[in-house]
Amino acid sequence: MDFKLVILLLIFGAVFLTVSSSYYIFDNVMAKMRRKKLEKLAPGLERMFIDIPVHVLIIMDVALPVVFGLAGFLLLGNIYIALVFAAVGIVAPVFIMKRMAQMRREKFSGQLVDTLLILTSSLKAGLSLVQSFQVLTEEMPPPISQEFGLAVRQMQMGISLEEAMTNMRRRLKIDELDMVATAMMVARESGGDITETFGRLIYTIQERNKLTSRVNVLCVQAKMQGVLMSALPLVFMVFVKQVSPDFFDIFLKDSLGRMILAYAVVSEILGVFFILKLSKVDI
Repeated sequence: MDFKLVILLLIFGAVFLTVSSSYYIFDNVMAKMRRKKLEKLAPGLERMFIDIPVHVLIIMDVALPVVFGLAGFLLLGNIYIALVFAAVGIVAPVFIMKRMAQMRREKFSGQLVDTLLILTSSLKAGLSLVQSFQVLTEEMPPPISQEFGLAVRQMQMGISLEEAMTNMRRRLKIDELDMVATAMMVARESGGDITETFGRLIYTIQERNKLTSRVNVLCVQAKMQGVLMSALPLVFMVFVKQVSPDFFDIFLKDSLGRMILAYAVVSEILGVFFILKLSKVDI
């Protein structure tokens, strides 16, 4: 009896140690993955002047997969679909941040013409370039005011105009801003009339924006096709699930059905990706 008790205790201890070590390893792996993810998110949010505490980012990173998974399970009542939704919740913050950064860059580009007009008026009034930046931060809304306000603060701390503009270009990576910064540097070095340079830049940027708008209008049809192709399978799945709850059982319970379902999902994702990729034209 004692011998059996010892054996049971040893088995229990071995199982306990195995589970504990597995949990420790899993927790370390998840912590490393979460740390890498936050290292990607935090600098991007900082570049967009969005101040979110780290503990809030951690809560969002943990909560989003749970929320998405529960939503998928409540909508479709299937654990596999819930896992897919949870996976979407894991990668959603990165895509949302990239989209926010893209929208911010587009808004910045749309404000550049007004920015150059204000700088030109300030320079003609006798202000220096740094003083013109200060006027710009007071007159323009974000994100222009944020970026040039940061450049002004950097120059007040002793950083040169060239370095401040280089930092701004590195943060935003916008072609029109590269042209503006290069024109400023060339005009300062050569001693030319920077207001005339700004006037030519205003005309160039306006023509570029017109061309970009025309190209975007021509690409709308292809983009809409990509959006519809990505939405139709989900709409069809929800509709069929409501009409015939057992319709998709063969795709989930049979091995061949699971292979066909995986092939369909991968093909759909690739099709949408290539349509959106080919409908994007860089000017």
